Amino acid sequence: MRPQHLLLLSVAEAYMTSLHTSTFVDNSVLHLTARLSKFSNYIENESTILDLSGFLPVHDEPRKSLRETESAHGMPWKISIDPNISEDALLYMKFWEWQIKYMEENLTDLRVMPCSNGNTDFSYKENLEKKSRIVNICLSSAEYRKIRLTYYDAGDKTQVFNSLWYPDPKYNLPVLGIDLLAFNRKRYLAVVDFQPLHQDEDDHASTYEHLLAPIKEKYDSLKGRMSSRFYDETQFFSQQMLFSRFESENVVHEELFPAFKSYVKAHLDLVRSTKANPSDSQKVLARQKEYDTYSAERDPAIGLFVSMFGKKWADDFIHDFLFSMSERMVNGS
Repeated sequence: MRPQHLLLLSVAEAYMTSLHTSTFVDNSVLHLTARLSKFSNYIENESTILDLSGFLPVHDEPRKSLRETESAHGMPWKISIDPNISEDALLYMKFWEWQIKYMEENLTDLRVMPCSNGNTDFSYKENLEKKSRIVNICLSSAEYRKIRLTYYDAGDKTQVFNSLWYPDPKYNLPVLGIDLLAFNRKRYLAVVDFQPLHQDEDDHASTYEHLLAPIKEKYDSLKGRMSSRFYDETQFFSQQMLFSRFESENVVHEELFPAFKSYVKAHLDLVRSTKANPSDSQKVLARQKEYDTYSAERDPAIGLFVSMFGKKWADDFIHDFLFSMSERMVNGS
């Protein structure tokens, strides 16, 4: 690494430290933090001439609170975009509402981050003709580098709640992944997991599967096995993943909802009980980047987003929001 890279990295780390020690953070620093997620792409390439303008603070209007951001697009929604659907139309909205409240009450220095790549705002998109819409929020806290939430509403055709929690890289810990889907109110898919950054659980700062096993044991409907159609379950998935394909909506309310809450609580408990090790941060960020690239290349939702919102928006959404540290494939390779 070149000397000027070390200097820039030190400056970046100083800004990151200030974010966790000050409650009242100028919005300009928030813009800088969003850009730091791409920082490693620059310092890893020894031939790159860094353009500092992309990392300098940008003065903007004061940042909004979580509730202000949530309500900007009418969340939590009470009715579907499809006016013909009325009864329990938004199947997973209670998951969104519970998580928002839980984060507000339990995370330290919770703050809203931009849902943008600088050109496109990903916070909301709709297709009125096809009766579909998607809303997104991105957050960070002292415990988590990034938490993103997504709700996709297309009436009875499709309901989706998705969330991903990346621990601050000073914690060498798994990512919390949540993906809940419903199709035509007949077919349901659920995945909730502490997704490991390393193939060997012992390579994390703390082991965790023993914490999840008693929770999973309570819910017979969530003990399924994932197929290898899109993902390799030996990469970035734990042995205690909650996984289920089911046809009864009762599973959502009676098993999935309480299991989801227990996994979220257990993940935050794990972060708070693990000793921070800032010297591991670059290694952890590198593994989070590998996770993002792996996930972006295999996410089966890309087809849905392309059909509803167009290929360019979908590609940018996958790489610049859902998995914002991912590397894009060049010329199909």
